[in-house]
Amino acid sequence: MTEDRARRSKTPKAPEPVSGYRQTRRGSKSAKSAKRAEKQHALVVSADKAVRGFRNLLIVTTRGLGAVGLIVLGLLLVATGINTYARWNAVHGKQDVSSPKEQERRARENILIIGVEGGKAVGYLAMRVDRAGSQVFGVAIPEGAFIDIPGQGFERVGEAYAPGAQIALAAISNYLTVPFTNYLAVSEAAYSDAIARQSVAGLPKAVLESNLTQKEILTLTKDLAGIDQKNVALVPLPVKPIKLGDQTYFEPQRSEVADLLKSWWGVSAADELRAVRVIVYNGAGKPGLAGEASQVLIRAGFRVVDTKNADNFKYTKTRVVVRRGDLARGDSVKKALGVGVITVEPSSSDVTDVIVIIGKDYRPPVTDSKGTQ
Repeated sequence: MTEDRARRSKTPKAPEPVSGYRQTRRGSKSAKSAKRAEKQHALVVSADKAVRGFRNLLIVTTRGLGAVGLIVLGLLLVATGINTYARWNAVHGKQDVSSPKEQERRARENILIIGVEGGKAVGYLAMRVDRAGSQVFGVAIPEGAFIDIPGQGFERVGEAYAPGAQIALAAISNYLTVPFTNYLAVSEAAYSDAIARQSVAGLPKAVLESNLTQKEILTLTKDLAGIDQKNVALVPLPVKPIKLGDQTYFEPQRSEVADLLKSWWGVSAADELRAVRVIVYNGAGKPGLAGEASQVLIRAGFRVVDTKNADNFKYTKTRVVVRRGDLARGDSVKKALGVGVITVEPSSSDVTDVIVIIGKDYRPPVTDSKGTQ
């Protein structure tokens, strides 16, 4: 191993001492040559040591600087990643779908077209007007679609218009999990023609009733007229016909509806899961009270899965019972209603997250024509 190290070393080997009888003589040429050789060797060794020392120092320094550089680069990448994630999360991350501001933002492009004949709804067109992209998307919902109507339970959605357009808005918003606050009630002829021709430009001209102002209708008319017909897509709600006696109902196909919601409104299954599900009971006895409370909750971003009468009408205080989750869910429901005594009663059932029993202390908010409190 010693020989191997010697062979690998680049340091010159020291000259062999002069041997022979003249070794001790000062004037010997050999002795002088040997001394010169020793001096030269000493200089070479010193120079070699200096070079190797400098080289080692350079290597260590370079490695140190490289390590520092890698650390700095790593920190920069981490910082950039954190900033990028923060920006992404701010736009795409989990949002509070119960926030009034979020509901208002999501509802801004949406308008519910109600086809009316003889005072009854013949169909609904849940429409999104994408002004930035100059596009219109719409899902035509037949009046026979069987969904939950706030205050009426599961019924033909056409029945939602009879008590007032606000019930229809709440029913469609609740089912699609897409907020609708504005509507146009138009003639049956205009409604059918729009779907058949895939053209919405003439709808504002056929208005029978609306919660939009005249100025807003004029603006909508201009916006729709400026959208090319090829950028209009109106499709029927995917349904399955069900015959019950002499009545035909249509059962919406949720999985296919979910695809439309994802494509056109950006609503994913995760958004639906984040929406707190509520069952509302009327415990005060006033007719329609559960439906009124349901509308308030739907506008606040909750999903009402059922409305019915309580076991009695003697509840003096509104109860908010959290079945799944924590008190925060109860707090958000109470905030929307304005009243409520919150309790937590966990349940393994996956039907609802919160049960609300409306008591005599509940006062429905006064709203304008758009349902704004």
